[in-house]
Amino acid sequence: MKLTRREVILIVVAVALAAVCVRLGIWQISRLHQRQARNAALRAAWSRPPLDLPAPVAPESIAGRRIRAHGAYDYANENFWRPRSLDDMPGVDLVTPLRLSDGTAVLIDRGFVESADAYHVNEAAYREGDTATVDGLAFPAPRGRGDVDPRALAGSVPYRLLPVVVQAESQPGAGPEFNAPRRLPPPELSNGPHLSYTIQWFCFAVIILVGTGALLRKERAEPPVDRT
Repeated sequence: MKLTRREVILIVVAVALAAVCVRLGIWQISRLHQRQARNAALRAAWSRPPLDLPAPVAPESIAGRRIRAHGAYDYANENFWRPRSLDDMPGVDLVTPLRLSDGTAVLIDRGFVESADAYHVNEAAYREGDTATVDGLAFPAPRGRGDVDPRALAGSVPYRLLPVVVQAESQPGAGPEFNAPRRLPPPELSNGPHLSYTIQWFCFAVIILVGTGALLRKERAEPPVDRT
């Protein structure tokens, strides 16, 4: 049976839309594979022995590694990451430079402290002593909007900051007169929503094609309208 012009247009549009949905589904599969590869690389890096800082390596290669750093905290140049929340409680992260023996420093995310307005906190109540040995994970910095950027602090401190932020895992060494920041858990290495998005896009493609076919069959099954 010969197709009408309207039916041809409808089929072309449906196939084009279905092709776009399939392409988006394939793109999500590609993103899933990239994320799985990144997670595998991070797990491999985190399973390696800690890198002691200071270390004779390129600063850019520190990110993604488990590190151990010993030095002196510079509380005078402490910063907050705000706002933050943990267990539905508002607060901030305390980010403190740790000065190393070679004259450089690394930013340490010492953990979460509660703050009623998620903006102000008495940071002096959360000090951990003058010197510390910190075990943690190094991440590229900055890590998001509002986060402390070592490049922005470079002109205000008398030392060179490494281009990472270390999320401390070792227990705080605060004395009995101080409160201890809550150390944050390691980030979850999930596969994200890419697989569910892939299924959704493929389903959309099937719905478009099946729905178009059903519509055409219905129109052909109906008797022609007498317009006389």
